[in-house]
Amino acid sequence: MKTATVSQKGWIVIPKTYRQKYKIEPGDQIQIVDYGGGLSIVPLPKNPLAALRGFLAGPSLTADLLAERKQEKSAEENRLE
Repeated sequence: MKTATVSQKGWIVIPKTYRQKYKIEPGDQIQIVDYGGGLSIVPLPKNPLAALRGFLAGPSLTADLLAERKQEKSAEENRLE
């Protein structure tokens, strides 16, 4: 854990170890999040679309839903016969 001192202009310096760890470079944007009892500094991705790539990856829920509907239809037809 590191501490920083706020300047008279309200500036703080992000320690070098954290800038290197999170690849924060001059000109990068960060987001300051207010949790009510504390603040958090979150680096924003340089390319938001690339950062989201694969976010929704996983098994196809559509295929599962179609298979379930097919089974329900078959069971309903068998019950009506």
